[in-house]
Amino acid sequence: VPAEAGAKAEILDDINLKISERFVAITGPNGSGKSTLLKTLAKIYFPEKGSVEINGTLVPFIELGVGFNPELSGRENIYLNGALLGFSNKEMDAMYDEIVDFAELRDFMDQKLKNYSSGMQVRLAFSIAIRAKGDILLLDEVLAVGDAAFQQKCADYFASIKGKQTVILVTHSMENVRKYCNRAILIEQGKITLDSTPEKVAQAYENLWS
Repeated sequence: VPAEAGAKAEILDDINLKISERFVAITGPNGSGKSTLLKTLAKIYFPEKGSVEINGTLVPFIELGVGFNPELSGRENIYLNGALLGFSNKEMDAMYDEIVDFAELRDFMDQKLKNYSSGMQVRLAFSIAIRAKGDILLLDEVLAVGDAAFQQKCADYFASIKGKQTVILVTHSMENVRKYCNRAILIEQGKITLDSTPEKVAQAYENLWS
């Protein structure tokens, strides 16, 4: 049962997972515990029983705005997020141009974040997450955000890293499950009901509403 002061989370019931595959989807109906599981892996929530062991550096992209300060500029928020992810200023200096170029926001980096549209904030947050180059990337429905052009850019990025980096993706898109993943997990009411190939899990998910 993940617990955090002031936070309401769905209950996870006897979840036992070992993830070594490169691209893993976690799917299920709303309220089934998908995002709770992702936040537990990210150690935002902590289990009352059991433990979470992470081998490697982990970069979460779970909620837009987490780690952002609207009163700081885009540039300052890049370095703030980098510090929260454990990177030094020198390391962020080396990543900075790649982050800005991917987000396509170079003309706006000295503006306060509160003046950014939600789409611009998504682009900046996602660009930080992927350029941080962690061993494990946690993503919660990231392909559902941004305009069509940015979604395609995200898709191209995922195609480029497939087989090179561990990605755990929470999604309702069975198209993305089939396209990117080599393992998928279906969660219902806090329990794992199927842990199998992307095609089998996608079919099981679609059958929930048939």
